[in-house]
Amino acid sequence: MLTVRYEQLGLIEGERLLDLGCGGGRHAFGAVERRARVVALDVDVTALSDVRRWFDAIAAGSDPGTTGSGAVVGGEALHLPFPDGAFDRVVAAEVLEHLPDDRAAVAELARVLRAGGTLAVTVPAWLSERVCWALADDYHAPAVAGGHLRIYTRSGLRRRLAEAGLVPTTAAHGAHALHTPYWWLRCLVGPGNDGHPLVRAYHRFLVWDMVRAPRCTRLADAVLRPLLAKSAVVYATKPPHRVLPAPDAIR
Repeated sequence: MLTVRYEQLGLIEGERLLDLGCGGGRHAFGAVERRARVVALDVDVTALSDVRRWFDAIAAGSDPGTTGSGAVVGGEALHLPFPDGAFDRVVAAEVLEHLPDDRAAVAELARVLRAGGTLAVTVPAWLSERVCWALADDYHAPAVAGGHLRIYTRSGLRRRLAEAGLVPTTAAHGAHALHTPYWWLRCLVGPGNDGHPLVRAYHRFLVWDMVRAPRCTRLADAVLRPLLAKSAVVYATKPPHRVLPAPDAIR
């Protein structure tokens, strides 16, 4: 279940992609399948171990040259262990809302993105998140350690990217509209109440939908997405370097 659309990110075979805050690795795996050279970064060592095993399984189960490559790196968003311009594409999915200093994090993403490269950032969509916060204090920080610290509007996220010198594109979109009622339900009965019968039933429906992807639910998701998207996705590019004239050449 990908949130970022790789065709809008502009990912092509052989490019270097950073998946910041990779979690379970869904975007990293999707990029490897598209023959990219992927680095999956996270602070969670356990998650990285699982991602590494999946990278190894993909490589073992594929013919040479039919997939890209994947590596895992432990690290923090504010201090990325990479040189300037190290990546052609960067994905940061559901990360910024957890970070106290999101400006510094975006600046780091811009630093490691090459000139002319493209970045995709996803955050919880405004309406979906606003309702969750209203329904349950223990859904977000400070009640939840490491929880969501802020709610973004799409325009606010664009401004944050622009502050780092990136140029937001017109390709923004929502994703996962059918997941929003699930999270509202969880907040209503208590975010930690995974065993509630309604929560379990809706979760089974979502798993079925992700596996089967029937046309009826794809249509429902598309119709509901403008209002009920769970995630908001914004893309931005890093402008090519401009060569300025020497000071003595300026009159």
